[in-house]
Amino acid sequence: MTIGATLARISEIETALNPPPPPTTSTNGADSHFSRVLGSASISAATPLGGGAPGVVEAARGEIGQAEMPPGSNDSPRIAQYRSAVPGSGVGPWCAYFASWAARQAGTPLGEHGEGFGSVGALWEWAEHSGRAIPASAGPPQPGDLIVWGGEHVGIVEAVLPDGSIRTIEGNSSDRVSQRSYGPDGGGATGFVRLG
Repeated sequence: MTIGATLARISEIETALNPPPPPTTSTNGADSHFSRVLGSASISAATPLGGGAPGVVEAARGEIGQAEMPPGSNDSPRIAQYRSAVPGSGVGPWCAYFASWAARQAGTPLGEHGEGFGSVGALWEWAEHSGRAIPASAGPPQPGDLIVWGGEHVGIVEAVLPDGSIRTIEGNSSDRVSQRSYGPDGGGATGFVRLG
C-alpha cells in the first residue's frame, strides 16, 4: 500500500468517525428537537459501536487510562468488564481480554463462535486458521487491526501515520489501557489480525 493510499484510507476513517452533525433547524421545529434529543443520548456498554475496525478503535479509545486497582493486581471493576467478553475467564494478564471486549463492543467478536480469548497464543492461532493473520512483513496494518507480539501481548492499531509509524491502544500495558507508538516494524510485532 502506498503512502498516498494510506493517507486516503486514514481520511476515510476519520470522516466515518466524525460524521457531520445533524441539521438543527426546520420549519416546524421537529428536526431541532430530535437533534437535541439525539445529541444528548449516550451509548450504553451493551450497544455495539460503529461496526468493524473503526468501532474497535472507538471502543478502545474510550478506555484509555483505565487502570488496575490496586496496581499490579490484573484487576479492577472495569477490567472485570473486559473479562466478561471471554466466558469462564479468571483474573490474570488481560491484554487479550481487552482486545476481545473491544471487538465485541464493535460487533465483531473474536473466535469461531464469538467466545473471545484470554490467551494471545490462542487468539493468534485462531487468526491463522481463519485467514485473518497477516505477517508483519506483509506490509503496514490498518486502523482496527490487532497487533500481536509473539504469544505474549496484543494491542489494537489506532492509526498508521504518514511516516509508517504505528500508534496503538493496549490493555495491560503498564497496568492500564495505554496508547503507545512504534516504528514501522511495530516494535518487532509478529503480525496483525484483520477483523473486518
